[in-house]
Amino acid sequence: MSIKVLYTTHAIATGGRNGHTRSADGIVDVDLSIPKAMGGPGRAGATTPEDLFAAGYAACFCSAAEFVARQMNLRPTSLEIKANVGIGPRDAGGFGLVASLEATVGGLAFDDAEKLIAAAHQVCPYSNATRGNLDVGLEVRTV
Repeated sequence: MSIKVLYTTHAIATGGRNGHTRSADGIVDVDLSIPKAMGGPGRAGATTPEDLFAAGYAACFCSAAEFVARQMNLRPTSLEIKANVGIGPRDAGGFGLVASLEATVGGLAFDDAEKLIAAAHQVCPYSNATRGNLDVGLEVRTV
């Protein structure tokens, strides 16, 4: 597989899940903390890698849906993507992620919204990166 890279970003983390991460441009600059549910301190004001992944996936998927809508000549009046990302131990050892995407689409019939979100799932770089490695559930609502 060949990819023509259009943009590359960089980030540095120190201290792992109880540390700090920062993008090279400094726009992302956050403290990290293992949540109490995972046995960590759950420090106030800190985030997790899963929070960052969910935020990135939601934004990227929303853009993919907007892109696909233009190709399909669909004009949703609103589009919201909620990404849910969970982490836990795998039966085979180590840890794994689970994810689901909840799409709320305004101004389209349910069938069109469902087709739009299915097509976006084929286009989104995050969906393509996780396909075959992470099952991603899709839920579609219309308003």
